[in-house]
Amino acid sequence: MNTSMAAKQLGVSSKTIQRWVKQLDLPMERNELGHYLFEDKDIETLKDVKKQLTSGILLQDISIEKKPAVRKGAASLAQPQPQPDGMAEIMDRLKSLEKKMNDKADAVVSYQLLQHRREMDELSGRMKQIEETLEKLTALAESRKEENYHEIQPQKKSFLKAMFSL
Repeated sequence: MNTSMAAKQLGVSSKTIQRWVKQLDLPMERNELGHYLFEDKDIETLKDVKKQLTSGILLQDISIEKKPAVRKGAASLAQPQPQPDGMAEIMDRLKSLEKKMNDKADAVVSYQLLQHRREMDELSGRMKQIEETLEKLTALAESRKEENYHEIQPQKKSFLKAMFSL
């Protein structure tokens, strides 16, 4: 199955799947165009990743049980060109910086999610307080309405008697 089908099955975006595979260095099969191909065991691994993320574990702290499986190699259309000595070092450094940037982005998103959860819990508590206060005020208004009804009744009768007794 391709990346978009796997993403739909997991309820995440295709970019999220690709990020997980790259950052967790998951051995995924690729087709001749370089697109990921997922098998059932790969989907189970990704479900485990999603479960760990939803439980609050940061992406860089996720532990994946890597099974030594024989995978088909990735087909490539062009052979990689040999790079000058300095270029390989630059590429390694670039990959390292990209990984650090992705790790930092994941940490920020995780922090924001936790902050939103706290805010939602706080708002939920405030809503409960408002509901309780509203119930008390409604009960108080009902009791006062009944008290005023009993007090007004005799006044209406005496007012009417006064008008017609002349």
